[in-house]
Amino acid sequence: MKYYIIAGEASGDLHGANLMKELYKKDPKAEIRCWGGDQMQQAGGTLVKHYRDLAFMGFWEVLTNLRTILKNIDFCKKDITAFAPDVLIFIDYPGFNMRIAKWAKQQHIPTHYYISPQIWAWKENRIKAIKRDVDAMYVILPFEKEFYEQKHQYEVHFVGHPLLDAIGQREEVNEEAFREANGLDKRPIIALLPGSRKQEIAKMLKVMLTVVDDFHEYQFVIAGAPAIDYSFYEQFICNENVHFVSGKTYDLLSLSYAALVTSGTATLETALLNVPEVVCYKGNRISYEIAKRVIKLKYISLVNLIMDKPVVTELIQGDLTTENLKKELHKLTTYVHRYEVFKNYVLLREKLGGKGASEKTAALIIGE
Repeated sequence: MKYYIIAGEASGDLHGANLMKELYKKDPKAEIRCWGGDQMQQAGGTLVKHYRDLAFMGFWEVLTNLRTILKNIDFCKKDITAFAPDVLIFIDYPGFNMRIAKWAKQQHIPTHYYISPQIWAWKENRIKAIKRDVDAMYVILPFEKEFYEQKHQYEVHFVGHPLLDAIGQREEVNEEAFREANGLDKRPIIALLPGSRKQEIAKMLKVMLTVVDDFHEYQFVIAGAPAIDYSFYEQFICNENVHFVSGKTYDLLSLSYAALVTSGTATLETALLNVPEVVCYKGNRISYEIAKRVIKLKYISLVNLIMDKPVVTELIQGDLTTENLKKELHKLTTYVHRYEVFKNYVLLREKLGGKGASEKTAALIIGE
C-alpha cells in the first residue's frame, strides 16, 4: 500500500517514525511519503517537507505567516494527488491537517487521524469537520475516548500513549560515558528543555538561565532540538555552569535530578522518565491574551491534564519569573516534595493504558 503521512512538529516526527516502523513490519512493500522530520526520514519515508519550515506557534505568528501556510497547503494537495496514496494519515497539527482532510475527503482518499486535535481544550466546533472528514480517529489520552463517544457520539480508537513505546524502546545510557562526552562533572544535573522552535527557545532560555547562579551545587544542561544548530543556542550560554547536548533528550533526562520544561509533549516525556519538573510557558503577549480567552482548561501541562490535579507546578506568562523559578526549583530538591511527585508519576503511567500504541494504530490502519 501507499501511505502519505503529515506531521508538523518534533513530537509528530517521533510518533510518525514509530508508526512507520510498525507499518513497514506489517506491510513490507509499503511506500511512504511524509511531512515530518529527521526521524521519519530515517525510518524509511520519503521526506517532502521538514517540520522546521512549518511550525508557526501562536495566533499572531500564524497570522503573519499566513501566505506561507497557504502555499504549503496548496503544494501538499498537489503532492498528494501526484503520489495517489491508498491511505492519508494525519498526526496532530490540526490547523493544517484539517484543511487537507476536508479536501482529501472530496477526493475519496481514506483519512486516518493519529493523535487527535485537542478539541477538548478549544475549537470544540471542529467536531463537525472531524465527523465529516475523518474516517478513523486514534486517540492517545484516556479521557479523549469518553469525550468523543459520550459527548459527541463519534466512535474513536483509544490506542494508549505512544511515548510509552518511545521511552520503553530506548537503550540504557552509560552515565559515566555520557558525562565525559559532554564535559559534565559528577554534580546532579538540572535539564533545561526550552522547546523546539527558535522563537520559544529564545524566550524560554532567557528566563530559565537566570537561576543558574543560585544553584552552584548543580550543573545545568540545555537539551538542544535536533533540527536547530548549536550556533543558535550559543548566544544564550554565558555561564560556565551551563552545558549543551543535542538530540539526546531522553538520555539527558534519564540522568537528571530535576528539569525546567517548556509546556508541550516534553512535560509528559519528563514525567515518564521520572524527573521532577517545573513547567514553563511564556508566549507572544497578543497570542497569550487571545488564547486565555478561548482555551478552557484548568492546566497547561499534559501531566496535570491527565491526572486532573496539579502534580507539577506550572509557571505561565507573568508567573514565569526568576524568583518563582528559584522557589519552585528549590522545592524539587526536597525529599518530601520529590516523594509526592514520584508517587503521582506511578499513577500517571497507569492511566496511560500501557505500551503498543504504534503497533495497535498500524494494525487498525491496515485493517488487520
